Amino acid sequence: MGYSNAYNAYQKTNVSTASQGRLVVLLYEGAIKQIKLALSFIELDGKIKPSQIEKFGNAIQKAQSIITELQVSLDMEKGGDIARNLMSLYLYFNEELVTAGISHDRKKLEFVLNMMGQLVESWRQISNSTANAPAAQIDNAVNIVG
Repeated sequence: MGYSNAYNAYQKTNVSTASQGRLVVLLYEGAIKQIKLALSFIELDGKIKPSQIEKFGNAIQKAQSIITELQVSLDMEKGGDIARNLMSLYLYFNEELVTAGISHDRKKLEFVLNMMGQLVESWRQISNSTANAPAAQIDNAVNIVG
């Protein structure tokens, strides 16, 4: 088994045995990683090298996909105001990412990155609570209560 296969097996095990809170943290970490990657393609003058534009766009799209996954995972009935507030934030983040993707706006990316960083810290605290059972033991791990 090569390094790539071993890493993929580790990631699959990490996700399948994670609690719901930990799954949310993993999603946030993935979005943060992609936003940082997108930021790395923006030069000091605010431009992106032509050879990096596709990579920049892919990073933005991946971050948007992850945020969309966070959106659809919300249980709007059980989550109440918290779920509604998170939904609003996620919609706003995706709007900002669309704008940043078109205009290469570093400040918008940094804003979303900062907000996601604050939220992931809260989710880390939640996921470390002993009340979180592994997702494999929960009937529908996708319905994450915000």
